[in-house]
Amino acid sequence: YNCIFNTLNNTHMRIILFLIAHTLVNCSQYSKKNINESSVDYFVSKNSKELNLPFSDASIMNDIIYVSGQVGTIAGTRELIDGGIGNETSQALKNINSILESLGSSSDKIFKCLCMLNEIEDYEKMNEAYVDFFNERKNLPSRSTFGARIALEGKIEIECWATK
Repeated sequence: YNCIFNTLNNTHMRIILFLIAHTLVNCSQYSKKNINESSVDYFVSKNSKELNLPFSDASIMNDIIYVSGQVGTIAGTRELIDGGIGNETSQALKNINSILESLGSSSDKIFKCLCMLNEIEDYEKMNEAYVDFFNERKNLPSRSTFGARIALEGKIEIECWATK
């Protein structure tokens, strides 16, 4: 290498360093551009369209499905299922599974859930229904649970993330 560098003058060295730096900067910008331009697909079910809901049922990016929060409504209606927190939890999870199946996935591929309870005192009963729904799985999805005001005066809202 010494013999090559010894034959180059300062101008040549500056040009070579400029070309190397320019190449590195362009590669870096290209890499960032591709990451930021990942496409997002949106899914709206027939039921949601008919109910004129102001959100997508799910967003899909890089083979991850982000399901919007689901309450314990009977499919295709704004009517909450009767029977309290256990039934609403089961129905919300069934609604999530229906969305996932429409997208070629299933509840088996859920890896994260976020549960929002209208009354934090319902935690134990919600937890029973939640575990019962996932009873076939060896490992339950990771989960966060907290108290919040729920749409339609429901007792629970659940959102999740799943793979395709």
